[in-house]
Amino acid sequence: MDTADLGLPVNVPSTALFTDQYELTMLQAALKAGTAERHSVFEVFTRRLPHGRRYGVVAGTGRVLDAVENFRFDEGLLRFLREKDVVDEETLDWLAGYRFSGDVWGYPEGEVYFPGSPVMRVEGSFAECVLLETVILSILNHDSAIAAAASRMSSAAGDRPLIEMGARRTHELAAVAASRAAYIGGFSSTSDLAAGFRYNIPTVGTSAHAFTLLHDTERDAFRAQVDSLGAGTTLLVDTYDVTEAVRAAVEVAGPGLGAVRIDSGDLLLVAHRVRQQLDELGARDTKIVVTSDLDEYAIASLAAAPVDAYGVGTQLVTGSGHPTCSMVYKLVARAESAGPEAPLVPVAKKSTGGKTSIGGRKWAARRRDADGVAEAEVIGTGEVPPELADRQLTVPLVRGGEVVAREPLDVVRDRHAAARAGLPLSATQLSRGEPVLPTEYVHLPSGS
Repeated sequence: MDTADLGLPVNVPSTALFTDQYELTMLQAALKAGTAERHSVFEVFTRRLPHGRRYGVVAGTGRVLDAVENFRFDEGLLRFLREKDVVDEETLDWLAGYRFSGDVWGYPEGEVYFPGSPVMRVEGSFAECVLLETVILSILNHDSAIAAAASRMSSAAGDRPLIEMGARRTHELAAVAASRAAYIGGFSSTSDLAAGFRYNIPTVGTSAHAFTLLHDTERDAFRAQVDSLGAGTTLLVDTYDVTEAVRAAVEVAGPGLGAVRIDSGDLLLVAHRVRQQLDELGARDTKIVVTSDLDEYAIASLAAAPVDAYGVGTQLVTGSGHPTCSMVYKLVARAESAGPEAPLVPVAKKSTGGKTSIGGRKWAARRRDADGVAEAEVIGTGEVPPELADRQLTVPLVRGGEVVAREPLDVVRDRHAAARAGLPLSATQLSRGEPVLPTEYVHLPSGS
């Protein structure tokens, strides 16, 4: 991938084996049957939101574009498939020249979504589209889950900044993706330098308890940190006695001490005591940062506390209890033959247990009331009603195999803030409830 336009410092390696074996065996069978080149339409959607969530957040789109662009089978990968006898030689020959040449449409990254929303639509031959299922779902399910948790946390935090610090609680590569998704959802910085390097997310960090324990006294540790990083640094004050630590911190750094961090105890009570002590010591501008296994509920409970910033780790990178969005990638239409003019036929899975799907290439629009507040997610096939023509949600992401929608992460972050602000106020309530917008279906194929 050429990352020069965005100034990104890292290229993405081949993503071709980020897939399940049955995608390649389906390809082999379709090539043999003569159906591989039938024009096909796949859609990504979820049948339901995680329990109690009011909205979902589309995140990972930019990473999907990278993955599609770098889905290539080089000699090493082909040799592996041959040695493991995964597919036959005819299929390997086809894979050697694989380049996605179709179209991808989707909700712009940062947008919100609801049950049934066609978050992404992938069109092309069956052969080229079916191979992308796993890598697309892997990215969207992970990143959207993290972004949704981040969005709830940033809503609960209000104007107070949030620091992402979950790298040590997840896979090292997932941590980088989680930082990106958290930034989309409203976090302002990360402790993960790999995320800062890859996505230009602001990075922060000063010291841990180990640094205090290294020194003979807490005061010695504070002096070493201030001498190195300046009085504007953040000193960790809960290694021993918080009251004594705050006193020592101000004596060492002076009233210009940047911040203190509290990482344990009754955060509400301790924050009030620390604020009072700082003010009495003349450090009225010194900020208070709290960490310690926070989630959106803990953040909301601290709304009245004199806290200036939050650091969140475990609960963020695990989706605050919902580490996936349960998105699926389903064939919804395919041509009657491989001929270029063959008409599309809606197709859909029919089963019990809530795993049915709805056939047909779909559009999506968000209906708003007179005040501009969203009131319904409208999804349909065929012609878009005139009153919704300028409310459509999907945009082109890839045309003829070429990425057309790569954008800076700050644009995505701002888009999410605007999308969330356009929802009813109940969207940001942390109490469990149904999706804040109903999903309405129109012009569906008969029998759906």
